[in-house]
Amino acid sequence: MAQVPQTFFDALAVRTWCGLALESLGRAREEIDAINVYPVADGDTGTNLYLTVESAVGAVEAVFAAYDVGKPTLADAARAMAHGALIGARGNSGTILAQLLRGMAQVLAAEGETAHTDGSGLRLALRHAADSARQAVAHPVEGTVLTVASAAADAAGGVAHDDCGAVARAAYEGARVALAETPGQLAVLERAGVVDAGGRGLLAVLGALVETFTGEAAAPLVHQVSGAHARVAGGSPADGTSLAEAEDCADAVAAGAPAFEVIYLLEAEDAAVARLRGRLDALGDSLVIVGGDGLWNVHVHVDDAGAAVEAGVEAGRPYRIRITHFGAGDVHTTGAERPPRERAQRAVVAVVPGEGLAGLYSEAGATTVLARPGEPPASGELVQAVRRAHAREVVLLPNDAELRHTAAAAAEQARTEGIRVALIPTRSAVQGIAALAVHEPDRRFDEDVVSMTSAAGATRYAEVAVAERQSWTMAGICQAGDVLGLIDGDVAVIGTDVTATAGTVLDRMLSAGGELVTLVLGDEAPESIAEHLEARVRESYLAVDTVVYRGGRQGALLLIGVE
Repeated sequence: MAQVPQTFFDALAVRTWCGLALESLGRAREEIDAINVYPVADGDTGTNLYLTVESAVGAVEAVFAAYDVGKPTLADAARAMAHGALIGARGNSGTILAQLLRGMAQVLAAEGETAHTDGSGLRLALRHAADSARQAVAHPVEGTVLTVASAAADAAGGVAHDDCGAVARAAYEGARVALAETPGQLAVLERAGVVDAGGRGLLAVLGALVETFTGEAAAPLVHQVSGAHARVAGGSPADGTSLAEAEDCADAVAAGAPAFEVIYLLEAEDAAVARLRGRLDALGDSLVIVGGDGLWNVHVHVDDAGAAVEAGVEAGRPYRIRITHFGAGDVHTTGAERPPRERAQRAVVAVVPGEGLAGLYSEAGATTVLARPGEPPASGELVQAVRRAHAREVVLLPNDAELRHTAAAAAEQARTEGIRVALIPTRSAVQGIAALAVHEPDRRFDEDVVSMTSAAGATRYAEVAVAERQSWTMAGICQAGDVLGLIDGDVAVIGTDVTATAGTVLDRMLSAGGELVTLVLGDEAPESIAEHLEARVRESYLAVDTVVYRGGRQGALLLIGVE
């Protein structure tokens, strides 16, 4: 069914565009991964672009969900799109795409007498996006996504009237032509017989923009790109280059490249980021720093990953640090000298809310996905974690009721790749701890899943947190700053003191019985709370044991589990 077109840029148009872009990248992901040979042939550009846009979609949907009546403004939606892409950006191309979306949002969300909602505003947005992305890259290279973005902006600028559909279509056509020419601009693409993977991904995003404003899908790339250099949809290079020769070319590029990709979010001032650019530029290549207003996404390829992180520490506060060793996961460079790692029979993949629990789960043998406060993982991240576990059978623990659908989507995707996945609907990290405690990889898969599910289900869970705003709850009206005690997901206690509220919650949970209390302390919890609660259990509940863990920066002040 054709998409109902938007006539001008508003919040709904942003939402529609992001959703269509995610669908388009989902369809093209494997194709884009397959042609990824520059700057490093690590075969993940399509996946990285998908995860970046998925994060943008999540942020836009959250803005819409916050409105009970009406809808957000264009500025609200555009800023959410940009912020979501920034915090979720993956890889070199994903980071550049985040800056492209940020550049567009800066125009669309600008305050002034002239609203940027028609074709002229879209032209300005595309131009600013291309220019700001180029400025974010330390050493721009032609024949890449930057070239395709500039061509799209140039073509859009040639449209005389202010119809958004006409401007979007012109941008798409300009990008399509530029993409077909990328092999002639970059030797590694020429040798491999492929177009630029990042540019191919941007074309998918621009195709979604066309569909947003015209209601019609842009013609598939496979029908439009011609010439000796276009290899798409997983096919062979059209100039006669064999796939093996293309991969040999990729190996040659990787051989002289830095060993690590380092990505992190950084809270820092502009002046510190300017100094950081110089530091990282001297350490490696493929440097891209995007963002602003105190929050940045840093991407660089280096041989000394520690030095790249230390430079971030000197500039501000780096977090969500990801370090990838190219040699460990490069799909193009696995040769006879490096035999593929044998798959394990079974693994556990778990989402955890803080660094402390990530360490605990990892020690127990689980592959972890860190979910920081306000930054839930996307389904693509869970799929990547399942792949990283490298097992024939995987038990997936989402550890959050709100991640149920995300985890289900990830499990379904992993199953299409031949991995047997069982999703245990754990709603808290303490339920995950209980499930992991009875996990026995030598047992039959079904039996192990049943045992873990039973242990999780027998664990009541609670958390103590601070209310961020006034709201209605099951226990009455709470005010911002009140201490909330939630049992099995519902507010049961509203108090003013953290320790007293935690004690009340614990008493209510143990009134129904229990043998083991698990306490997971967040960084913001009072120092004495664990000692106080342990003493309470010891004095009032005979034969009940208590175990305490440090959760780190986990959002909630305290997690409680009772088995």
